[in-house]
Amino acid sequence: MNWWAIRVRAEGADSDRVAAWLVQHTGQAVEQTERGVVGFVAAGEDAARTVAALRRVFALDAACERVAETDWTTRWRHGLAARTIGRLTVTPSWLPDAVPGAARVVLDPENAFGSGEHGSTRAALTLLERHVRAGDRVLDLGSGSGILAIAAVRLGAVRAVGIESDPDANVVARRNAERNEVGTTVSFVDGDAGDLTPLLGPADLVLSNILRNVNVRLLPAIASALRPRGLAIFAGMEASEAERFRPALAAAALQEADDVTDAGWWAVAARRP
Repeated sequence: MNWWAIRVRAEGADSDRVAAWLVQHTGQAVEQTERGVVGFVAAGEDAARTVAALRRVFALDAACERVAETDWTTRWRHGLAARTIGRLTVTPSWLPDAVPGAARVVLDPENAFGSGEHGSTRAALTLLERHVRAGDRVLDLGSGSGILAIAAVRLGAVRAVGIESDPDANVVARRNAERNEVGTTVSFVDGDAGDLTPLLGPADLVLSNILRNVNVRLLPAIASALRPRGLAIFAGMEASEAERFRPALAAAALQEADDVTDAGWWAVAARRP
């Protein structure tokens, strides 16, 4: 099959809106880069129509080009490398252990979000590595590839449960848990985090690496699921969104304890009194 790439120059919130629009209208995954968004369609006529629609809807620079034949079942491997964050090393399965003795997560994200290559995931991992404690019980909302839940257990948590609305992502996450030999202490459930989080508590640590508006919507469920003095880590937000999210934290009676920014992506840890 011949594929066409659709490239759109977009930054910040425009990039997120374009990415969501492309996923909805093409049914294909997208890549968000520093220069904008890249989507894919299978026919040249569809590509031209999509570019025209993007220019009309967003008034942004968009173009299409034919791409070379690609094995899309392994395309996700491109550019992945071992990364070390504090005590933790995240590495694809085909690379050797780069830091012997470190807490190691062997991860193949496949088509699920969360490889350690994105700033939002790295920011969440940074705060997780700083704050997770031995014996913690952890909930991971929007768990994707399972990277945060698996990392939590590798760093000392006694139990982690990921909640994900995409059943296909959970298939990938379960494979990653088995690959890391944590299949008995890390599990993944299909469903809506807003509904399931209160039912799966109490938790010592809740992770939510999603979009800001979803994090805001989930705040009541997260606060109710946390034990007293429990910690929530929120990520998936650009640095410019920090001041819009902090009032929502305060309204949920969560006290900011730490924050970090990585490649323009902001994450914050907040504690229940």
